[in-house]
Amino acid sequence: MRRLSLTLPAMLLAAPVAAADLNVTVQIPQLNVAEYHRPYTAVWVEREDHSVAAQLAVWYAQKESKEGAGTKWLPELRQWWRRGGRDLQMPVDGVSGATRPAGDQKLSFHEGKAPLTTLAPGKYELVVEAARETGGREVVRVPFTWPAAAPQQLAAQGSTELGAVKVDLAP
Repeated sequence: MRRLSLTLPAMLLAAPVAAADLNVTVQIPQLNVAEYHRPYTAVWVEREDHSVAAQLAVWYAQKESKEGAGTKWLPELRQWWRRGGRDLQMPVDGVSGATRPAGDQKLSFHEGKAPLTTLAPGKYELVVEAARETGGREVVRVPFTWPAAAPQQLAAQGSTELGAVKVDLAP
């Protein structure tokens, strides 16, 4: 009887390659106004044609109130709503959550895990939109290339409803 010997290429025996990471920090500023409401906020990734590649986060009032909070005001996130928000059935597991207080809000995502499972290599924009009751609306965009060939720290600055938006990419 003849034995069959299989040898694997050395590159397959090497340590597994780590998946790329996308870490986002969204700064929600504390505004000194008479009636402060936490902003509704959406975070998503857009392709170059502005279609949605991945929904990362949507923060809104989770409970209905006498003011009619909850999903009623999600259309105020106008760009997000037009580009895919209206097609989502809230709540979305792993994406939707309660509004966030002032301060730095951190999100972490890993290649191969939802919601980045279908993010093909290419050029994208991270988009953050915030709208606040009795306040304003603001959109901040941070362009990036996925996956990153080397560690990158990218940022953009909001002016009213959003502060700094930072994107840290790791190969």
